[in-house]
Amino acid sequence: MKMFIIISMFVAAALAAPQVNPADAQAQVLKYDSDNAGIDGYNFAFETSNGISQQEQGTLQNAGSENESIAVRGSFTYTGADGVVYTVTYIADENGFQPQGAHLPSK
Repeated sequence: MKMFIIISMFVAAALAAPQVNPADAQAQVLKYDSDNAGIDGYNFAFETSNGISQQEQGTLQNAGSENESIAVRGSFTYTGADGVVYTVTYIADENGFQPQGAHLPSK
């Protein structure tokens, strides 16, 4: 009985594993830009052949103070398993991660 339970767990884990789209496994980086000197902030952007892209900028807030932090703004785009192109824009700052997208529920 124990062996059946163990085998069942392995089968369930294998079935629950995410399926990799063959196009994703073969994706090529088409564009990559990065500016991160480690002073006052950063920015980067990339795009892949399977339609995934992201861009992000981080800026230093309250430099040298007790409340020093980085405020981040960006977006990413991808094609879902349903064939729909999804875009998420976001802000991450002292108020937390704040995503927005047509497919996301509003507050």
